[in-house]
Amino acid sequence: MDELLRIEQLKKYYQIRDNIGRKALLRALDGVSFSINRGETLGIVGESGCGKTTLGRTILRLAEPDGGSIIYNGEDITNVNMRPYRRKMQIIFQDFYDCLDPRYRIKDVIAEGLKVHKPKLSAAEYMEIVQDLLVQVGLSEKSAYRYPHEFSGGQQQRIGIARALAVEPEFIVCDEPVSALDVSYQAQIINLLIEMQETLGLTYLFISHDLSVVRHICDKVGVMYLGKLVEYGVCEDVILNPAHQYTSALLEAIPVPDPRISRAAVRKILEDSADLSIPEEGCRYCNLCQRAAPICFEEEPVLKEVSPGHLCACHLV
Repeated sequence: MDELLRIEQLKKYYQIRDNIGRKALLRALDGVSFSINRGETLGIVGESGCGKTTLGRTILRLAEPDGGSIIYNGEDITNVNMRPYRRKMQIIFQDFYDCLDPRYRIKDVIAEGLKVHKPKLSAAEYMEIVQDLLVQVGLSEKSAYRYPHEFSGGQQQRIGIARALAVEPEFIVCDEPVSALDVSYQAQIINLLIEMQETLGLTYLFISHDLSVVRHICDKVGVMYLGKLVEYGVCEDVILNPAHQYTSALLEAIPVPDPRISRAAVRKILEDSADLSIPEEGCRYCNLCQRAAPICFEEEPVLKEVSPGHLCACHLV
């Protein structure tokens, strides 16, 4: 297949202060590499604080990388002027309401990007495009004259999708687009994204903490833990045959509909990543892993193939 995006050893560091006020280096991304083919959906999953959102923002150069390369459609865009690529690469934000200016009508919210990239269109042409986009995402043409607060959460997310589609992109970063919605709205937005992909030939980087959602929409999945990609492969293969202990722990954390099974299940405890602590040496998951061996505390593992197309960063696999 035709490769659209490839990132190589991408790094993003932040200067922070630890619990007692000392300066520390937060390695939000620490050498992440993968590729996405045109028309594919790659899911990135992991706990809060593992670097998922930083990854999406850094790929779009909304945050500048501290190392590595971003190759888009065969061109290295790591240090170039992003203006020509803004139309091709868009993002759907997680906090959809905060991303909609409450002072603007929906027609102005959606047309904002159009006016930058297609400044020669008339007001009537802008309006026609906006109304077509609203219908395309399941809203009425009259919605164009309303304000963001007049819509429900699911409708606001549809507006966010329409805004991203307005400039006719090829690649969209979906940053937890359904995490703040109830289950019925989640299904609607996921189905809408799938329909848009089939109709417009879009390529997605789908960021989520929910493996059940990722399984429904993604072709491939990458599992992140504290700034590292620890497992990567075809979605069904990774979910049905997890090779890394952290992936197994994430799968066991998925809620079970039957409360009797839920109560009886023995779940692995996932450490809260809020402290963002990374071991000085060895595997980043070694302190939690039930199978950890001496080498796990001494040497950091690298991604290696455990089956065709299925990679895992673990010494014991």
